[in-house]
Amino acid sequence: MTEDRRRFQRITFDAHCEIQTADNHRWPVQLMDISFQGALTSVVDHELLQIGDSAELIIQLSNDIVIQMPVILRHHLGTHLGFEAQNMDIDSLTHLRRLVELNLGIETLLERELEQLIAHG
Repeated sequence: MTEDRRRFQRITFDAHCEIQTADNHRWPVQLMDISFQGALTSVVDHELLQIGDSAELIIQLSNDIVIQMPVILRHHLGTHLGFEAQNMDIDSLTHLRRLVELNLGIETLLERELEQLIAHG
């Protein structure tokens, strides 16, 4: 799918991340990209999750800024796991909005992203 057909721009971003399952099992993942719609990660061992499983992607932006994104595993190919974002708390959504805003650099693109998020959710 080309970037023009995407509803949400993917932001390439590197941060300390981990996945946490409902039974509190945690393991580190590498964030490949992120958007309002979800995230693509890379992980050595993904056997703990199956397509359709729920988890939480925890993205540590700084010592006191964390994005907690409830997710559902939608696809995996090799070591890449694709997650669809679910309803985030307002603090996490605000941090993600700021991250997207800083990386898009164009206010009209951010406004379009937010309109899509509202229409999609």
